[in-house]
Amino acid sequence: MTKQAPPRKIFAGPRLKRLRRERQLTQARMAGDLDVSPSYLNLMERNQRPITVQVLLRLTDVYGVDPRAFMDGEGEQSATEVEQMLTDPLFREAGVPRAEVRDAAENSPALIAAMLRLYRAYAAAREASEAGVFAGADRDRAEPLLGESPIDRLRAILQEARNHFPELEAVAETFASNLALGGHDLFFSLCEHLRSRHGVRVRALPVEVMGDRLRSYDHHRRQLTISEVMDQPGRTFQAAYQLAFSEFSPLLDEISRRLEQGDEISLKLLRVTLANYFAGALMMPYGRFHEAAELVGYDIDVLAARFGASFEQVAHRLTTLARPTARGIPFFLVRVDNAGNVSKRFSSSRFPFAHSGGTCALWNIHATFSDPGRILTQVVELTDGTQWFSIARTVRRSITPWGSIEPRFAIGLGCEIKYARRLVYGKRLDLDALDPMPIGINCRLCDRPACPQRAAPPALRGLQVDETMRSVSPFTFRDV
Repeated sequence: MTKQAPPRKIFAGPRLKRLRRERQLTQARMAGDLDVSPSYLNLMERNQRPITVQVLLRLTDVYGVDPRAFMDGEGEQSATEVEQMLTDPLFREAGVPRAEVRDAAENSPALIAAMLRLYRAYAAAREASEAGVFAGADRDRAEPLLGESPIDRLRAILQEARNHFPELEAVAETFASNLALGGHDLFFSLCEHLRSRHGVRVRALPVEVMGDRLRSYDHHRRQLTISEVMDQPGRTFQAAYQLAFSEFSPLLDEISRRLEQGDEISLKLLRVTLANYFAGALMMPYGRFHEAAELVGYDIDVLAARFGASFEQVAHRLTTLARPTARGIPFFLVRVDNAGNVSKRFSSSRFPFAHSGGTCALWNIHATFSDPGRILTQVVELTDGTQWFSIARTVRRSITPWGSIEPRFAIGLGCEIKYARRLVYGKRLDLDALDPMPIGINCRLCDRPACPQRAAPPALRGLQVDETMRSVSPFTFRDV
């Protein structure tokens, strides 16, 4: 059964201290601004006193800070990544207590980020070496493999930004308002704007011409071609994506170079991601979309119909609603295939994602493949005791010609249990009477002892073998 948690005391001293240093304020000056004594401010900065509601309100009034920024558990995702890193045999003898990891992530986020980036680079190089990639390879070809992978770096950037980019939101919302004045549907308006403003012609071509390409842009002919197998939301999205490059390329460059100092591949990958973000923000402008989401209880199918978007596009958009003056429910999103491989993950919440590996088999996102198109709900509880409400459904990205491989994906969208009753999916459920499903991040990071779905022993527990006993779990391990 779900439990009503007592009011949580807010200890966010390191963030308060960083804010003071960013504003170049002395403790005496900030204490005066917040109507507290310098000694009390000192205690709050050292987490020896909680930040009170009155102080949060003063932070908002004086510095324009969203008080929820002090309640988001800033270091929790990084702490989870460090805990995953410490499961590596390289650190097995270190024995770092979980409390120390959490303290370091909260107090020294920049140091932890640098350490994680170094470890990802090491892990990528080790994986490449074990796969024999370096065997017989020349130095110039091998060196790019020694760094952090562009995909891992991109995921870290998105996590740090909480998957929210205010500059893109602003230009997309303004542009959408201007397009709406024409009175036409969005796809028509985008095509007409691309033609009249940039000389870009948009055409849908037969699959026998496009082959395995869903979208292609010819710079010389100024022509955007879209495969006929794409549905209408997909076509609109691709036109909006092209608009991002045709009209807002300088902004994409500016944001990319501010966030990423890596190689050209990493920059291009980030630009593509930002253009995709812009496309979603244009199809579902922030203000109207947030208001509609609250009105309909975050009903994804209703929102998809209202904004001419797909289920996956709406689910993804819901993870970006982090505007300080109009925040949505902080969701996480994960997309998996029927083998459990994770191909997409975004989060504006504190949900801990695994850096590698699949997801827990007890999470009902995997059951959706047996019931395509139906939304499944579930209350889950992680090993740290936090409870989450999730919805899951299979998604179809485009029409698949006969004889071609049909991609099979499922989307999992979730939030902390305290938000569940704001969702249309949770309003009719007796959440207090539901027993949450105990799950882990994945088998290697879960220490539940008697799980019948366990595929591997936990990385930080020693394996035990008892010749006289067989448990429901194929692996038994020491408690400590």
